Amino acid sequence: MPKLTDTQTIILSRAATRPGNLAMPLPEGLVGAAAKMAVTRMITNGWLEEVDADLRKADPLWRETGDGHGTTLIATEAGLEAIGIEPVVATAVASARTARRQPDGEPAVTAATDTPKPVAIRAGTKQAQIIELLQRPEGASIAEIVEATAWQPHTARGMISGALKKKLGLPVTAEKVEGRGTVYKLAAA
Repeated sequence: MPKLTDTQTIILSRAATRPGNLAMPLPEGLVGAAAKMAVTRMITNGWLEEVDADLRKADPLWRETGDGHGTTLIATEAGLEAIGIEPVVATAVASARTARRQPDGEPAVTAATDTPKPVAIRAGTKQAQIIELLQRPEGASIAEIVEATAWQPHTARGMISGALKKKLGLPVTAEKVEGRGTVYKLAAA
């Protein structure tokens, strides 16, 4: 894991909790040459990426390009990995944020229309393990989750319904499979 400064850690940690891993606004007090130097180093290391700002969504600007447009900063998968968030988990959470299904099967609603929930999942946690199990093509049964985490079955079910579905808003599906019981899958958006 690369050695990060406190400022770099704060920028990436905050970006992990924002929709689309948006790194703006920068921490209070980080302005001028110090901000430019910190951001330039993070872009060079591949932890941040400069992208066109969507002014309709009122994305905060990093810099103006002079033609009525501007750019903003987003944390990359490498940046999230640098603070201990696994890329697989980061991708799942980001895709769940950007496309959420409505109950009646309507097309996806963008996360800009509803309030995003802060999410930061550390690598190596049991929650990250469960997300990885559910992302497999064959999904995971409660028995498999219990074996991987050493939890009781009711704790595993509670994690799926409470933490993953309700708190993180991840699109977890369940289906009965003969010989395995109920199999849970995390749909890749």
